[in-house]
Amino acid sequence: MLRRVLLMVLILMFTFISPILADNHEAQYGGTLIYAQGADADALDPHMTTLGNSADVIVNVFDGLVRFKAGTTEIEPALATDWEISDDGLEYVFHLREGVSFHDGSPFNAEAVVFDIERQLDPEHPYYMEGSYPYAGFSLGMIDQVKAVNDYTVSFTLKNPYAPFLKNLAMFATMIVSPEAVKEYGEDIFKNPVGTGAFKFVEWVRDDHITLKANEDYWDGRPYLDELIFTVIPNNQTRLLEMENGNVHVMEGLNPTDIARVRENDELELLEAPGLNIGYIALHNEKKPFDNKKVRKAMNYAVNKEEIVEYLMGGQATVARGPLPPTIWSYDESLEGYPYNPERAKSLLEEAGYGDGFEFTLRTYSAPRSYNPVGARLATAVQQYLSEVGIKANIEQLEWGTYIEEGKAGKHTAAFFGWIADNGDPDNFLNVFFNSDNRGSTNRAFYVNEEVDRLLEEAQQITDEAEREKLYKEVQQIVVDDAPFVFLNHMKMQIPIRKSVKNYVLYPTNNKYFHKVWLEQ
Repeated sequence: MLRRVLLMVLILMFTFISPILADNHEAQYGGTLIYAQGADADALDPHMTTLGNSADVIVNVFDGLVRFKAGTTEIEPALATDWEISDDGLEYVFHLREGVSFHDGSPFNAEAVVFDIERQLDPEHPYYMEGSYPYAGFSLGMIDQVKAVNDYTVSFTLKNPYAPFLKNLAMFATMIVSPEAVKEYGEDIFKNPVGTGAFKFVEWVRDDHITLKANEDYWDGRPYLDELIFTVIPNNQTRLLEMENGNVHVMEGLNPTDIARVRENDELELLEAPGLNIGYIALHNEKKPFDNKKVRKAMNYAVNKEEIVEYLMGGQATVARGPLPPTIWSYDESLEGYPYNPERAKSLLEEAGYGDGFEFTLRTYSAPRSYNPVGARLATAVQQYLSEVGIKANIEQLEWGTYIEEGKAGKHTAAFFGWIADNGDPDNFLNVFFNSDNRGSTNRAFYVNEEVDRLLEEAQQITDEAEREKLYKEVQQIVVDDAPFVFLNHMKMQIPIRKSVKNYVLYPTNNKYFHKVWLEQ
């Protein structure tokens, strides 16, 4: 028997404080807000990217069936007004919001939802594009069938119970795309986004800017801003200078050394919150020498993460002792991780047959990331630490788009990556990183452990959080021992904004939502 759920309340383990809040009567319509990114988007179709710079645009153009409450990972209605879940957890029935249109004027309805889900999952669908949907497997792969019950009711039948399913449907990657736009643009849909969201797409000038305009007919109320521009400024200090000069309103990628500079500026505000993220080096487990666990452990012991956090990250991060940030539920506090111990690193290299060290290519990127605000400087620091135990790392720096594509393809031997929570569930880290099915998409270490696969699948299929926590702690212990990554750091979220920007809210997922933001004229 189905039970109606008007709202599924999911627990967020920490509080996000938004210091810039405004009374509704003070809000003003109009103006153009400019948000400065360190790198460009790679695709604007929600299903065709894993990149945060893309997601920041996507969440303003598209909606999902459900969404996160402002500043949390709690679920609330969006394109679905309410829903029902069967007692066995296998059937979800969503009642859709009526009278909503996509930006191209076509109607949002149950058939649109079915079309959008099936084009990602069904190889026989006329608009399926093989290899184009990096999130589909772990965000929607548990779906056995999706069907339109009537014009405004859609039913999902799952292959097995899946605890994070509702949270997955709030992620940017599962937001709904206009079927008519997919038919019109075909393979070019990635650069022609058409959703139901607060802003409409205007133009994309590669490596320069993306322009959006207000959706006057948005179902949740017209946004206050007339226009929203995402501009690309690769250098952190240049970006901050543009903000200080009033040419940028909000930015990412603040150098730790510039924190005091922001705080001392009367026209700027620094918003801060704990980070649900991790920065790491993926060691390709199928390539020598990183097919040897002792070598991978040696890499971890060789890097002085405490010193990196204190000096390179300006004390604005915490050392990663494993794959989960300490702010997420099921984090295993008993993990010791790999404290700096170069002598232990040398000993392990000797045991592994690499007593004289080895040479490899260490790939990096230049643009800052929210989990690594210093860009390629991090690679230089790691290179120095490794050299002290006899490991020679030759740094290779690639353009971001190429870097990501080659990372998915496994063309690296070792490379810097990071992850920001999509939904606040541990599955979104552990399954993403370590499920062997995700090799070639998000499992950048090409890590395989059958026991980890089994535990992750078991944890997905139970709803008791305490039982899930036990399984996830077991996974963490195995993964840390296997050392598929060099576990580096968890960065604090820090977003500088001009004080004229009102009602900007930090989200745990670090996505940038501008629907309710306004500019003081």
